[in-house]
Amino acid sequence: NLEISDRFWIDFVQREKTNTEYGQAASKGETVVVEFSSPNTNKPLHLGHIRNILLGWSSSMILQKAGYAVKKVQIINDRGIAICKSMLAWKRFGEGQTPASTGIKGDHFVGKYYVAFEKAFQAEYAEWQKSPQGQEVFEANSKAETQAEDFFKGYKNKYFNLYSALGAEAKQMLLDWEAGKPEVIELWKQMNGWVYAGFDSTYEQMGVSFDKLYYESNTYLLGKDKVLEGLEKGTFYQKEDQSVWIDLEEAKMDQKLVLRSDGTSVYMTQDIGTAILRYEDFKAEKMVYVVADEQNYHFKALFEILKRMEEPFAEGCYHLSYGMVELPEGRMKSREGTVVDADVLMAEVIGEAKQNMVDRGAEADFSPEALEE
Repeated sequence: NLEISDRFWIDFVQREKTNTEYGQAASKGETVVVEFSSPNTNKPLHLGHIRNILLGWSSSMILQKAGYAVKKVQIINDRGIAICKSMLAWKRFGEGQTPASTGIKGDHFVGKYYVAFEKAFQAEYAEWQKSPQGQEVFEANSKAETQAEDFFKGYKNKYFNLYSALGAEAKQMLLDWEAGKPEVIELWKQMNGWVYAGFDSTYEQMGVSFDKLYYESNTYLLGKDKVLEGLEKGTFYQKEDQSVWIDLEEAKMDQKLVLRSDGTSVYMTQDIGTAILRYEDFKAEKMVYVVADEQNYHFKALFEILKRMEEPFAEGCYHLSYGMVELPEGRMKSREGTVVDADVLMAEVIGEAKQNMVDRGAEADFSPEALEE
């Protein structure tokens, strides 16, 4: 039942039309780091990444208008066992092909070999299940009523770590990478270079940019150093197998691994290093992590660990959690090739928008170039 007079709106427009700061809060004098996208270099960006990127970008813009100095960052997951799987598959099946020789976009090219590794691994696993060793493991570890199919479905990760020839080769490649073996490092740089070129193209089309990129291949080293420092201070403890852990039971969590027994880092190690590096770079006491809700526990543990390490920014860490994207047939899985690719999705949306304009006869008002734009 409220009517606003025309004079009110006219006065408002007259007053604000020259205000270049309209909608912008006064500066709070604080910096916020917002991390989003953060892809792995073993696969192309997909629908899940698009959702993450748009949430992260929007949050950055809102925080900026709220008066914060915002730094948009991403951590490139450029190392680890998943990357080694793509590298190993290319060595085994690639026959020297490259994105240039095949005409395939770099990130799609490398992602193809991640899927190829999974197919080869599944075939190896299926064969092993029928072998005497596989049957022996089933009989020794399963309950009487357990079906073989159900047992082996849950045993896949253990098989990868204990018996798989492909798994052993991929893990050895990871150890060789951390040891700086020249041929492994060279292959890693080559394949990551292909992926970065593909990512840059996708980001450019989306109109998204970052103030700084971090790479796990750099941050995990700082993370390891900080963990070893914490071990000396008693923040962490070491088991007999030389693995390093932290006891989070007081915070209603469990024991958390931060360094494997062979000295290699885990995601937690890398995230500790990355957070500390960002604080050193920007002196930001607020950090927002835009990551899906499957990582809720991980970030709860990370923030608790940073508090126990007495990092000055620990209280200002926030996990912007959101639900996973699922297809009608279930969750997307990059290693199985069941994803909605970001480039394909954008091309499809652009194509449909263009067709809608054509259907409305709007193309008569535009040059072909303007229509495309």
